[in-house]
Amino acid sequence: MEIYKTKAKKLSGTDYREIRRNALASYELIRKRTKRRPYVRSAYFNKEKIFLGLFWGHLYEKNYRDQRRRMKLFNCAIELIQKSRINPVSKVNVDKPRETLHRFSGLTPDNELFFVQIKEDRIKKQKWLTSIFPVEK
Repeated sequence: MEIYKTKAKKLSGTDYREIRRNALASYELIRKRTKRRPYVRSAYFNKEKIFLGLFWGHLYEKNYRDQRRRMKLFNCAIELIQKSRINPVSKVNVDKPRETLHRFSGLTPDNELFFVQIKEDRIKKQKWLTSIFPVEK
């Protein structure tokens, strides 16, 4: 399995509010570039749009400890989506055959392994960032 090494560092902070403020500030920079749904363009998918809105809904379903772990990796995940050309692990969603799930792997500058999951709707031809999560040690 090939892994993309990011140059972007994890978000700093110790408590939930500080990390959330930093993550939302990074997201706000992306959101301001468009009048509609926030997105980033992916190198792997030939500069197609990856929409970010689904990620925040998924994130807020988690407990605070888990949210904090995932938000710290936000900048690393955005860089991975924008610059990585490494093939992800892809599989068709068992529950919804029209969806494909792509899981990209990345390493932070401190050598912490994390995954970014993107959901592709093959009928609507849209891609959504669904999850960012570190590997438990």
